[in-house]
Parts: sequence; structure tokens; C-alpha cells
Amino acid sequence: MLHSQTHLRTRPIQAGHLRAFEAVARHLNFRLAAEEMALTQSAVSRQIQALEDEVGAPLFLRHTRAVELTAAGALLLQAVTQALPRIDTAVRQIRQSAGRRHVTVTTFASFASMWLIPRLEAFQREFPDIDIRIEASDTMLDLEVADVDLAVRYAPVARVPTGARRLFGESVTVMASPWLLKAGPALRRPADVLQYTLIESGDAYAPHLAWLSWHRWLEANDLAKQQPKRWLTLNYAYQMVQAALTGQGLVLARPPLVADALARGELVELLPQTRLHSPLAYWLMLAPRSAARPEVKAFADWVLAQAVATRQVIGEGDDPDLVNDLD
Repeated sequence: MLHSQTHLRTRPIQAGHLRAFEAVARHLNFRLAAEEMALTQSAVSRQIQALEDEVGAPLFLRHTRAVELTAAGALLLQAVTQALPRIDTAVRQIRQSAGRRHVTVTTFASFASMWLIPRLEAFQREFPDIDIRIEASDTMLDLEVADVDLAVRYAPVARVPTGARRLFGESVTVMASPWLLKAGPALRRPADVLQYTLIESGDAYAPHLAWLSWHRWLEANDLAKQQPKRWLTLNYAYQMVQAALTGQGLVLARPPLVADALARGELVELLPQTRLHSPLAYWLMLAPRSAARPEVKAFADWVLAQAVATRQVIGEGDDPDLVNDLD
């Protein structure tokens, strides 16, 4: 018997009893847990006992009228409350996508909110039977193994894989709402920006984002020791653009991400001769195992067509040395 118990406690536990454990731990009541799970109270009690045998420690202190988690129970509950919702979400996604065509895209949050999502309605009108899932994250995924079909990232050409397709380049330039300019001082030379509020990124001093900052722009224009009328610091690129759209100051914006606002005249580029260019560009990458699926190819072709329109708005032509075919 001792050998049997030792063997039981060294193998991975069965997951079937974790639902009962989570319900009892949440209610601290066997009867309420049983009602929730549509089981008898004795059935739930047997599941908890079996789980305690597998774990090798009591999970609850059973009092006459109350139930209390042990230290072991509290530790297990912490893991279970994280794991079960993730499992449920995965199963729900699998059920929803079973038999349906779908495309999963990963990209960083500012690109998703400012460029991709505003354009998605056009794709969905053309392909109403394709479901789109967007994972907005700055984490770089391995497309060989990750559960995504396409990625949009920005990086220098030396760091992108063969087969990546260049969408457009990366730069920053001074922009503002036209009605702010009507009410404010003239902006004819770089020093004139100091008469306005400058909208800055809260991450401006992070090494990989320093080139996007006003401090770098001021330094490039021999104004490093000067200070503007005031600073307005925000955490996200989307917030910075919104502040500029509402006339709260000048922003160093990335033209591809505000192409729609430029086309509509809601933002205007100022001092274009001071635009700062980056060695980075935006790239579309396909997961090798997904490239042959028609819905993925359709979405990739649509993104590339949208990129052509964006390049026209921002005045950027194709660079044949940096473009690789997806086919």
C-alpha cells in the first residue's frame, strides 16, 4: 500500500478533479459547489478526497459548519485559477473556429490600433466568411511554432527572415492639427516649435525608442539646450496622436500610422525637411505552415495593397533593394 501511494504521488495529477476543487475553494462550501456542478455533495467530496490522495496533502480543513483552505490548498488554488480560464478560452476558440476559415495576426499594439484595425472593415466586407484574430503584443514570436499565421513587425532589413515583405519605412516628422496652427505662432523654421507644447512619449528615453523622441529631433536641429513652451508626456503613440488631433500641441508622428489623418487633412506635416528617417521598416511575415492557406494568402495580399496606398499618402515609393517576394 505504501508503494502504491508513493507511486500515485510522483506522477502528474489527473485534471478531472480540479473543477470540483476550484468550486469548493471559491464557495468554501461543499453543498454550494455541488449545486453549481449539478452533482451530489458526496460526489464532490469523493473528487476532493481523490485529489488530496494524488497531491499527498489535505487541501481543506473540514469544520462542522465551515470549510477552510490549507496552505497546500491555497497554493494549488493559485495555479488552478490561472490555468482553468486559459484552458476554457482555448477550448472556446477551438470550438468557434472549427470548420471556419480564420487568420491570426500578431503585431505590436500601436500598429494594430492605428493602422490595421481601422482598415479591417474593408477586408471583412470583401471576405465576410474569414474570421480575424489579432494578438497585439510587443513579444517577438517564432513563426515556426507559434499559433499565428502572419506577423507585422518593424526591424532593420538585416534582422528580417527571407520571404518577409516590406510594407513601408519608419520615420518621424513634426505634425499638428491645422486649426492649432491657425491660432498659434508661425512655424517656418525648427526653432519655432519651441513656442508650442511638445507632445512626448513616456518611453522616450528607452534605448530602442530614443530616436523617436523630441530630444533627438531638437539635437538634430541644433536646439538641444532649448526648452519648449511646455511638455505633454503620454504613454502610448495612440494617445499622443489623439492629443495632437485635438490641438493640444505638436507631435513627432510616424507617417504610416497616421496616413488616414493626413489624407483627411486632420493632421498636417510641418517642416518636412526635418523628418528623421530610421533604418527600421515595417515588414509582413508569414508562418511557413500557413502560407499555402487561401485565406492567409488573401489577407496577406490585402495588407500589401493597403501598404501601397499608405506609401502613396506619405510620399514613399518602393525600394527594390528592400522588398522580397512572398511567393
